Amino acid sequence: MTAAEFGIDVTRGPDGVAWLVLRNPARRNAVRLEMWQAIPDAVRAVAADSAVRVVVIRGHGEEAFASGADISEFSTNRRDATAAAAYEETTVRAFEALLAVEQPVVAMIHGACVGGGLAIAACADLRVAADDARLAVPAARLGLGYHFSGVERLVGLVGPSAAAEMFFTARSYTAAEALRMGLVNQVVPKRELDAFAAEYAGAIAANAPLTVRAAKRAIAESQRDPDGRDLAGVRRAIAVCFESADYAEGVRAFIEKRPPRFRGA
Repeated sequence: MTAAEFGIDVTRGPDGVAWLVLRNPARRNAVRLEMWQAIPDAVRAVAADSAVRVVVIRGHGEEAFASGADISEFSTNRRDATAAAAYEETTVRAFEALLAVEQPVVAMIHGACVGGGLAIAACADLRVAADDARLAVPAARLGLGYHFSGVERLVGLVGPSAAAEMFFTARSYTAAEALRMGLVNQVVPKRELDAFAAEYAGAIAANAPLTVRAAKRAIAESQRDPDGRDLAGVRRAIAVCFESADYAEGVRAFIEKRPPRFRGA
């Protein structure tokens, strides 16, 4: 397999939405080590683009978001505890890059979203899924130890009891089950997912970027231990909103009964 056959693809639309695509079609977009290594730079480049207001992560094609980390590499890259620790450092850098994005991040899920794929989707702020989506954490069927930060994120999404069931049973969940658990935010028919996700992300991108970023900052801080919260940073983000031209535009557009035209400043 050559590098051209797998990778992280990035496209930017005129509506302020950037698409980050996990591509490894030969293995249902299983994430290879090189892909994990490429994620941080790709994510940071997109997030640094002032024209980008929303980032959408998806898998190449319509068969899978990502069928997990590429198991064909486990005998080399995760052959023992030392190698596994080095591999985990790489994946953690990818997750941290996704979590550090100031813009809203949406995971668009077709088909399989398993293991490492689900760990990536869990780093998004929102998850929209096709009705054919299947989500699972199969670590207990592989005998591998799942990193704490990944467990913590899933507990934050679905609660400790549901997370325990996911890890202990290692079973696959349907899109409908994932919706009831709070693992995904929206489920739509498979044929509608592309259009729905584009409209969903576009609607977020049309809102006031400073307000959305301030809300994302506040949500993140609300999940931290009270003693470790950066409330001063949240207050600064809120103050920036009130001092912005977008605030004046939003009020003016409301009075004039027209859609606002936000510029993120």
